[in-house]
Amino acid sequence: MDRYDFVIVGAGSAGCVLANRLSADGKYRVLLLEAGGSDASLWIWMPIGYGKTFYRKSVNWMYQSQPDAGLNGRVSYWPRGKVMGGSSSINAMVYVRGQAEDFEDWRAMGNPGWGWDDVLPYFRKSESNDRGADDWRGGDGPLAVSTMDRYLHPLCQNFIKAGEQIQVPHNPDFNGARQEGVGTYQNTARDGMRMSTARAYIRPARGRANLRIEKRAMATRLIFDGTRAGGVEYVQNGKTCRAMASREVIVSAGAVNSPQLLQLSGVGPGALLREHGVDVVQDTPGVGQHLQDHLGMDFLYRSKLPTLNNQLHSWYGKLWQGMRYVLTRGGPLSLGVNQGGGFVRTRAGLTRPNMQLFFSPVSYTKAPPGKRPLMNPDPFAGFLIGSQPTRPTSRGHIEIASADPFAPPAIHPNYLSTDFDMQEQIEGLRFIRKLAAAPALADIIEAEIVPGRDVQSDADFAADVRARAGTVFHPVSTCRMGPDPQVDVVDSRLRVYGLQGLRVVDASIFPTLTSGNTNAPAIMVGEKGADMILEDAKGQ
Repeated sequence: MDRYDFVIVGAGSAGCVLANRLSADGKYRVLLLEAGGSDASLWIWMPIGYGKTFYRKSVNWMYQSQPDAGLNGRVSYWPRGKVMGGSSSINAMVYVRGQAEDFEDWRAMGNPGWGWDDVLPYFRKSESNDRGADDWRGGDGPLAVSTMDRYLHPLCQNFIKAGEQIQVPHNPDFNGARQEGVGTYQNTARDGMRMSTARAYIRPARGRANLRIEKRAMATRLIFDGTRAGGVEYVQNGKTCRAMASREVIVSAGAVNSPQLLQLSGVGPGALLREHGVDVVQDTPGVGQHLQDHLGMDFLYRSKLPTLNNQLHSWYGKLWQGMRYVLTRGGPLSLGVNQGGGFVRTRAGLTRPNMQLFFSPVSYTKAPPGKRPLMNPDPFAGFLIGSQPTRPTSRGHIEIASADPFAPPAIHPNYLSTDFDMQEQIEGLRFIRKLAAAPALADIIEAEIVPGRDVQSDADFAADVRARAGTVFHPVSTCRMGPDPQVDVVDSRLRVYGLQGLRVVDASIFPTLTSGNTNAPAIMVGEKGADMILEDAKGQ
């Protein structure tokens, strides 16, 4: 049995940040446990390689939801990172913080210290923006954020111009003074290679004598002494091991695995735990509740002008672009697939954007649900435009299905369970139609392939949404931060209510979904959480 000051469960987007920051001054012994293995893989480091890791069990939990009534009983595929860097090692790399109002909402919900002015310094601290630092952006943080203009497809300019033609302004920086507008996305990348949190935070720290990293170490339960978390039990190479924490255990396993581990350890809804034969340490009803996720839709178009399909469909096109990437770290393989996009308001009276857009100069009409396999596009020129409502009101939950820690939890997304969410989806699709009718895009569109021009009425759109909508892989809020121990899980300092020596620090603590991709705010939570932990340790 080994003893540390801090034991961190999960080397994901927040966990890697914690391991770096808590071990930085050499004062504390830190153990980082990761259920997966190394991120040293071409398919992880090459930006477009996530098309491979999307279905690769060696680096991916490959979860599936329960059948969902809102999606006509369909099951959703939920990839989650099971590797150093977590989902930051297998995501599409889009860097979006969200709107300032998102964090003002967090504070208004009873979470002091989480307003925009409170979190902005941590976004800036984490980031090294290739455009340099300013009032909003960081210039010397560990996480490289890169502008991809050099290799963007020319059709991105058609997308931007079409937005301007319908009075949506061009926005060169969605993480600057304002989020609204259309433009191109920055990626978490440097020199043509993915910048996961493993690369950004762990590689510079892995030589520290006071930081121990154990890979393929599956945490099976937390060890309690009464109501104090004293350590973690984990399985590695078939052997059960224990690591004890003299100060704190920090759960950073993500929005799926963090509530699962708490429930397996006796912290969660009491009736659920007893049903599965788990001894109740504390009846905490909110563990696994309040699940939120973004749900997206795509329109596919046949193009009159060449797209990436023309470059990548043939075997020799793949070979050429592969050689180009290996030799120069450039070309389309050095980018994520979502090159353009934006944030728009779909109706009058809104004070801020309610819809995120995605533009990809590639199409694939036979792709598996949710997958965008850039290396296997259609044999004709095509592109897609996608939309996702930014702040859905549907709420789901996650619960253990067994006391076996190796059994996947039951994921109940409960998509489209409110009329508001369906109306937002319909408005997003109508906005895409409006955008595609602008001359800059209309002039290059040969045909709308999916859903097709016969889909016109609200009823038609609603049926299409239930048949085709899919997760955008942004689950949050399953260990929600808030002021009420009866419904929330952690307080504003991320301490689990009613227990000592235990925090949750990852996207599961989000009070609500942020307006956009969730990786950047998850990293921010890691940065802010680390400061809180160090502050409290000094006072002990």
